[in-house]
Amino acid sequence: MAEARVKARRESVLAERFGVFAECLLTGVWIAVASAGVVTYPAAFAAGARHLRRRTGHVDGGWREFVADFRTAARGGWVVGVAGWGAVAAVWVDVQAVRAGLPGGQLVGAVGVFALLGTVVAGLRAAAVWAPGDTWRALLGAAGRRTVLDPAGSFLLVGGLVLVGCSALFIAPLAVPVLGAVTAAAVAVEERYRRR
Repeated sequence: MAEARVKARRESVLAERFGVFAECLLTGVWIAVASAGVVTYPAAFAAGARHLRRRTGHVDGGWREFVADFRTAARGGWVVGVAGWGAVAAVWVDVQAVRAGLPGGQLVGAVGVFALLGTVVAGLRAAAVWAPGDTWRALLGAAGRRTVLDPAGSFLLVGGLVLVGCSALFIAPLAVPVLGAVTAAAVAVEERYRRR
């Protein structure tokens, strides 16, 4: 009898963990759809992270809650999206300087790429803790500090971004659900940092 209970408990834990993984993949699809507005990606990641926090906290929520969170996050998040694309454009100019062979171009290009990675990681960390009523400016400032103070978590997120990039290169449709896994990693990194 006790053995049957232990087996049932193991199976329920496995089912719950697989359910969270499946929810991550579905959330990645939702994030990709919500990011179709080009500058709405911060709001999409914030809504996705909030959805995954609800799921792991055993709180009900689905597509409707995701859309409501997305609309709320998009009010100030679109400005962050525009700034993000501006940072990408600046790094693209740096990379072109490297390719042109300008003196000091390699150093400027390397600094630009590392700064862009840090900006993306800080953006993911900010989205991972977003809640209605939070301002993006305050979230990004605090996330920037956590990005520097928690290098292990930041490198974990860089690895997740590399995974999305590799997925997109090898099997492009696979990059869409993997966005949810990266969002889940950001939520986990923030939870780990909070507990420390």
